[in-house]
Amino acid sequence: MTQPALSDLLKASPLHLGPYEDLYKYFHAHPELSRQEKSTSEKLAAHLAGLGVSEIHSEIGGYGLAGVIRNGEGNTVLLRADMDALPVKELTGLPYASSITMSDAEGNEKPVMHACGHDMHITCLLAAAETLIKVQDAWCGTLIILFQPDEERGGGAQAMVDDGLYSKIPVPDFVLGQHVVRMKAGSIGSRPGAIMAACDSMKITVFGRGGHGSQPHQTVDPVLLAAHIVVRLQSVVSREINPNDLAVLTVGSLHAGQAENIISDRAEIGVDFRSVKLEVREQIIAGIKRIVEAECAASGSPKPPVFTPTRRFPPTVNDNDAASLVAATFATHFEDFDGDTPRTNIAEDFSTLATCRGIPSCFWLLGGIDHGIWDKAQAESRTEEVPGNHSALFAPVIQPTMRVGVDALCLAALTFLKK
Repeated sequence: MTQPALSDLLKASPLHLGPYEDLYKYFHAHPELSRQEKSTSEKLAAHLAGLGVSEIHSEIGGYGLAGVIRNGEGNTVLLRADMDALPVKELTGLPYASSITMSDAEGNEKPVMHACGHDMHITCLLAAAETLIKVQDAWCGTLIILFQPDEERGGGAQAMVDDGLYSKIPVPDFVLGQHVVRMKAGSIGSRPGAIMAACDSMKITVFGRGGHGSQPHQTVDPVLLAAHIVVRLQSVVSREINPNDLAVLTVGSLHAGQAENIISDRAEIGVDFRSVKLEVREQIIAGIKRIVEAECAASGSPKPPVFTPTRRFPPTVNDNDAASLVAATFATHFEDFDGDTPRTNIAEDFSTLATCRGIPSCFWLLGGIDHGIWDKAQAESRTEEVPGNHSALFAPVIQPTMRVGVDALCLAALTFLKK
């Protein structure tokens, strides 16, 4: 079967997506936080069973789920989608907007929203599974449909691997996945090599000596100390990292004190940084620690700072050969396909499913912004103002986003499963 025939195969028997549009709205209205995706996982498993998938493995690394479809001899391909949501209050005004609240890991009640598009990911994967089952006569091999929990905290893929994922399901020859992002709906982009950055997050606790706000000379003020650290950290990327290397450092939170007239005894700084090269990551970590420790010494801090890592995402690096084959297939089907899409600083733990066994992988980006909104913003040179991932206003337009996402998953899988 030639590559153009793969595209013809989908065009000849397109899946009616009406029921999946309703399913997407359900998932969007019923999000669940990381490590709490129980109802989502159960609904996904029930749908797979309804499609005739008899080999389903559940509760892998939490609420992870994998369905196996065996169809003769050939390659084994894993298609992956993530399913957790974020502690964000939805402001889209959609008729199917989330009004869900859940308790987070600390027991705090939080509004919850699918602000990163994972509801689109899982719906597309279910529809792709049905499509590929319908056209089983056209391919051979083994297809794995995998739904991963806890992507937002960066632990879900590793948890599934650590829980014996590849002792429960066949080890794939290729691992494939996608992410909806702030691009024009209907567009799709991939690239060989690094497509998404690595990400690290940490909490930094610095210590002072508390006291009365009227007597600052008797204290060591951790707020002033933290303020100096926040300002100084901005020089790590701008003055220490080679401009040719990708690096971003963000101070996302700063917490200290409870009252206006009390000087606290500590402050907590939340830091997030992105890189692709391992040596750049180490350079950023070293710069953070050097600055924090030096500012603590300059302020007379009574205790050394505490650095607590909270998340780590590996870089997402596409295998050159796999990416080239997928790109060749996509180019025959999608009118708006970019095989050299710009690398993004957004991070994913997708690649853990591949790198743990040295498996070739390919990941691509899926546009989800309404044509009218995108074209208007582009004409006015303000596409950065269009709500993107993690925004309370992020709302991928259902079509053509879903159709392109389903077709992309099917075509990528068929690239390696074709007879």
